[in-house]
Amino acid sequence: MRHPGELTRNSPAARVNHWITAICFVLLTLSGLSMFHPLLFWLSGLFGGGQWTRAIHPWIGVVLALSYLGLIIQFWRDNFWGRDDFAWLGAISKVIANREDGVPEVGRFNAGQKFVFWAMALLVPVLLPSGLTIWDFYFGSATSIETQRVAALIHFLAATAAIIVWIIHVYAALWVKGSMRGMTEGYVTPGWAWRHHRKWLRALVATGSQGPRPRR
Repeated sequence: MRHPGELTRNSPAARVNHWITAICFVLLTLSGLSMFHPLLFWLSGLFGGGQWTRAIHPWIGVVLALSYLGLIIQFWRDNFWGRDDFAWLGAISKVIANREDGVPEVGRFNAGQKFVFWAMALLVPVLLPSGLTIWDFYFGSATSIETQRVAALIHFLAATAAIIVWIIHVYAALWVKGSMRGMTEGYVTPGWAWRHHRKWLRALVATGSQGPRPRR
């Protein structure tokens, strides 16, 4: 339930899109790890065994790519990099310590959130074609063994980087109190916005808007 005075942080469409992407990523991580090393093969039991894991892993990857494209379409304008982001990074020690007095004001997303957004925007297009290359059932006859080996290495490196980015994203969302509510219920308090995204709040007040994106 939205309380009086609260601000719309994310629309229902954005939240559904985000959670589809998140669920797909978790499923891909678990299924991918089960195929990565024998010690992790037990994870394939979550998907019905090794054959089922190998069969559904690439399909989940396709859904993830389409879902993340939806996030890019919705949020790319708010993730442009600016001088404020460099200033925010200069005060990152205060942000990590959860002491944001004196931290430069930021818009809807801070530099850390923008890093996650663009890192995944670069990694997903690497994961998709490299994954398709080693999708043996459909494309095995179209590529050589040497090409598949190179693609497997690229896929592994990109997946490792994506998992690291995801861990940073989840840690930051849990660390900053109130952030999860913005992506589960869609609303944040004015106090939260004032503390963490003051420039975004100022834009909302200036335009009289309570939507997910201030007018420009």
